[in-house]
Amino acid sequence: MENTIVTLKKGEGRSFKQGGLWIYDNEIETIKGRFKNGHLVEVHDYNDYPLGIGYINQNSKIRVRMLSRNVQQEINDAFFKMRLSHAWQYRKDTVDTSSCRIVFGEADFLPGLVIDKFEDVLVIQALTLGMDLLKERLVNLMKGVLQEDGITIRGVYERSDAKERDKEGLSRIKGFIGEPFATKFDIVENGVHYHIDVENGQKTGFFLDQKYNRLAMQRIVKDKTVLDCFTYIGTFALNCGYAGAKDVLGVDASDLAVELANDNAKLNHLEDKVHFEQHDVFDFLPELVEEGKKFDVVILDPPAFTKSRSSIKNAIKGYREINREGLKLVKDGGYLASCTCSHFMDNENFVKAIEQAARSVHKRLRQIEFRQQSPDHPILWGASDSSYLKFYIFQVTDEK
Repeated sequence: MENTIVTLKKGEGRSFKQGGLWIYDNEIETIKGRFKNGHLVEVHDYNDYPLGIGYINQNSKIRVRMLSRNVQQEINDAFFKMRLSHAWQYRKDTVDTSSCRIVFGEADFLPGLVIDKFEDVLVIQALTLGMDLLKERLVNLMKGVLQEDGITIRGVYERSDAKERDKEGLSRIKGFIGEPFATKFDIVENGVHYHIDVENGQKTGFFLDQKYNRLAMQRIVKDKTVLDCFTYIGTFALNCGYAGAKDVLGVDASDLAVELANDNAKLNHLEDKVHFEQHDVFDFLPELVEEGKKFDVVILDPPAFTKSRSSIKNAIKGYREINREGLKLVKDGGYLASCTCSHFMDNENFVKAIEQAARSVHKRLRQIEFRQQSPDHPILWGASDSSYLKFYIFQVTDEK
């Protein structure tokens, strides 16, 4: 640590003291000692009370990301193995681990690190400088933890190509860690088979956070017609087809996603009733309304409409518009599933947008379920960014 001490201003460090892991640049009074960006420092309160150990990066407004609240803690392989073992044990306790997120950054007390497991492949994201310096070491430790349970990892792919790295002064990169392997392969989730592509797919190649929300939709779609908007590689649509939906249309703007989705329909022998088309959803829904189309179930799973607090007003407008068009397509007594994946869009504003959409088209909503991200994406109280996915299922009735 080279005896580097970061001292906070009086009254600062509020989010950290409430359970978070971040120290912001404007909360710091002094930094004493020699250090390099990405290396470990001690953090003290204004009165020199020791608060813990973290890694520093002066290129980032999040100046220090904390690893331990114990300044006596030695940050070594044993420490990281303990963190990784606890993360893996938690997944074994809470989710189907065939494919799951093993490490979810701050929520697993490893800020800036994401590790997804897809069968016998790991996909890693190092989103911060501190984790970028540690990534190969952490990968080897993670493989060792899994090997103790008899799980041999055949390959590791890095998807550190997210925008978050720009804020850390890092370039976006992706590629193999270790020996190359085939990056297109199959996984099974909720009984549904998927071809995924961890090299070219979105994020780490597959959205694991909606696993149990997709399962929840299986309960209400039997013998129904379904419209799945922003389908990506067909996840919600295929869950509906697998559960006995009569006819399913999945829509996405990406040609590559639609191609993969159609391949996945064939893989599951569902191509006769689950179909995918390439459309801009925002243009396509009004066209369906104009044609008088109606569906028993409409699913809205759009990308985040806001990635900052400054654009929340525009995001509320976007969610209101997409939900209004979606509601117009639901039969009387049918169902709407609607979600947001932005942690900046809090639940109050999201609910407000849906309520306004329903009133504008004279629909009444009966809430069936409110859900969040799968438990392998745990929500750490005090770290607000770890809570991001809001997922509602409603029954929709005409005003009478």
